[in-house]
Amino acid sequence: MSDEDKDVDIESDDEDLCSSASISGDNSRNNTFSQADKRAHHNALERKRRDHIKDSFSSLRDAVPSLNGEKASRAQILKKAAEYISYMRRKNTTVQADIDDLKRQNKVLEEQIVRTLEKAKSAGITDLGLNGTSILDNTNHTKIESESVSSLDGMSD
Repeated sequence: MSDEDKDVDIESDDEDLCSSASISGDNSRNNTFSQADKRAHHNALERKRRDHIKDSFSSLRDAVPSLNGEKASRAQILKKAAEYISYMRRKNTTVQADIDDLKRQNKVLEEQIVRTLEKAKSAGITDLGLNGTSILDNTNHTKIESESVSSLDGMSD
């Protein structure tokens, strides 16, 4: 049962208790809960709430690598979880900056490729020799060295 389902169950139990207990002013034992029944129901709901909190802290403890499932107080679990969240936010910021930098580098390289291909097209080059050695000019069969084209080897989208 998910956490939300547990919350709904607790709330619906409270509503059932209230609606059952508010049956019209007849004090007969058949129409209302006795004080003992109300107390027992309340105790069960409170036990369910505490178990839910306990399970949630256990899940949080297991999610924080520095705690590694070891025993820790609730205060320690909350403190370590907050530290871990801060660490992960910093790490995500750094990784996002790296991603943005790599995207800029890819854009520059793509622009270099386009310029090289345009130069080759304007020079009448049809064989690009993507083996990384050279580009052959079909008009006079001279070799044109190209670092940009040789850098294409091993690259993929």
